[in-house]
Amino acid sequence: MMKDLPFRNPANPMAGNPFASRADAQRAVADLIAPLLDAFSPGCARVTLGATGAHFHAAAADLEGLVRPFWGLAPLLAGGGHFDGIETFVTGLENGSNPGHPEYWGPVTNRDQRMVESAAIGYALALAPEVFWDKMSRHGRDTLRDWLLNSLQQTPAPNNWNFFHVLVSLGLTRVGVDHDLSIIDANLNRLESWDMGNGWYRDGDKRQADHYIPFAMHFYGLIYAQYGPDSDRARRDRFRERARAFAPQIANWYAADGAALPYGRSLTYRFAHAGFWGTLAMAGEEALPWAEIRGLWARNLRWWSDKPICDPRGVMTIGYGYPQLSMSERYNSPGSPYWAMKAFAPLALPEDHPFWAAEEAAPQERPEVISLAEPGMVKFEHAGDVTVLAGGQQSPTFGRTAEKYNKFAYSTRYGFSVETEGRAFENGPFDNMLAFSENGELAAVRCRESMARIGRDWLYSAWSPMPEVEVESWLLARPPGHLRLHRIRTARRVQTVEGGFALRRDDPTPAPNLQPELTATMARMVTAEDTGCIVDLVAPLPGATPRTPRVIAPEPNTNLLAPRTWVPQLVCALEPGEWSFGTWVCAGRRAGGAPLPDAPEALPSAAELIAMREGGEVIRVWDFD
Repeated sequence: MMKDLPFRNPANPMAGNPFASRADAQRAVADLIAPLLDAFSPGCARVTLGATGAHFHAAAADLEGLVRPFWGLAPLLAGGGHFDGIETFVTGLENGSNPGHPEYWGPVTNRDQRMVESAAIGYALALAPEVFWDKMSRHGRDTLRDWLLNSLQQTPAPNNWNFFHVLVSLGLTRVGVDHDLSIIDANLNRLESWDMGNGWYRDGDKRQADHYIPFAMHFYGLIYAQYGPDSDRARRDRFRERARAFAPQIANWYAADGAALPYGRSLTYRFAHAGFWGTLAMAGEEALPWAEIRGLWARNLRWWSDKPICDPRGVMTIGYGYPQLSMSERYNSPGSPYWAMKAFAPLALPEDHPFWAAEEAAPQERPEVISLAEPGMVKFEHAGDVTVLAGGQQSPTFGRTAEKYNKFAYSTRYGFSVETEGRAFENGPFDNMLAFSENGELAAVRCRESMARIGRDWLYSAWSPMPEVEVESWLLARPPGHLRLHRIRTARRVQTVEGGFALRRDDPTPAPNLQPELTATMARMVTAEDTGCIVDLVAPLPGATPRTPRVIAPEPNTNLLAPRTWVPQLVCALEPGEWSFGTWVCAGRRAGGAPLPDAPEALPSAAELIAMREGGEVIRVWDFD
């Protein structure tokens, strides 16, 4: 008789680590980095972790493999920890920065990936110079100095990259190397120009406020606040003040089980999300009680500790909840995931620091619905899981970014899916999206908006997926679900698909697949652990039209958390004219919870929707010239 076999987790070095103490975190750093020692080149300047490529030179990819571990090694060593094999990394610094060595990385140039990696070197010099500087030969220090000084002369990308010069400056200052501080002042001025207020930044001159705000803008800002020059005290204080304002807000992106909200680009950096909580501690900023900060940090690392994120060697892979190239960006090389080591910043602190001395606090009760006007999100919670309704951000062009920024909803429990086939309209997941197609193959979705507004529990968005098709969407939080109301004006004949949340598909073997529950207006999928549904409603707008419910099994490896999924959807075709859709979407855990509620009977009136379109406030990340 056949039976289900338990899933065997590939070698996650953090498996079983409770993250209950400083020693646990020290062990995690060593366990995560030890598998890399077998991948060093003969001269130790290159660490090649895989065969996939990024858009930049292979030398820069191998440099990533060498120095991204410094985000964990530097605080580990600064705090008195130990790593067997650290001399290999130091030798790599010496040889890789040497133009006369066969494994020379090459110089940093304008907007060059090597500039990104220079920040990790600066961080290491600032925190642990006795290891990363003093243990090099005189010639090695000279070549690394020259390599870093050249990096300061190059132009960074117009976003968080401006902090890379700042970290290099902190490192050079710590080891006594003079350099042009006017460059750093200009970088810092530019970074502060992206302050939106209330603790939030944009990531450059664009409509983006994603995880780069906590794990880059605030992470680096807090490092500068702690280690920057006394002559710039006012600016350092501003970085602290913004971080204090930001902390209670970004806490809303974390579920009770420790999962961070999957949203935006660079999610392959995984537990770098926890770096913000760690640098609050490093900077001595009790923006929340220490026990709460410790809890947010530790729960996130524990959440990652049982995920299949590594290959059999124990090397982290590109992906999120599992190895998954389809969600990656063009700048992800095999060494990129080691930005996750930013999580270990608090290891620089002594064991008696309040962060380590505090007893980890349980997840705190929070208002059920929270409006975050800066990033354009309305958050609600159910059974400890977080959902945000989203609008106002404009996706960049790094790969599958409409799915990463412009879905109607994102969830810590269900993640989100990306489209892996350009002609996948018939079987695309389109979870929490409304997709349009003229030919039934190519899909068009929301990727930018002509207006974006937010209220206490709602979002309004005006957008156009293709020429001659205009859409207005209202998203309303009604925990544990949400309402969507769409007004569509089209001069084309189009097909449409709207999806709910993607549920993990774990088919029992050898039994038949689970079957969906379908009615004239509803598609529901019930699995062993979750229930998810989408319901067609009559919108209080002109041209209300019915749709057909269905549940699909999209292509595998499209969802960030589950390799296989079910997605409930509503489909219909529209002739030229004015139409409207109403949608109720709800998903949640089955264990220990009451059944999910039916769709609300009362919907907002047309007059109330018009008042939302003209009221509330413009989403702040959207509102700039």
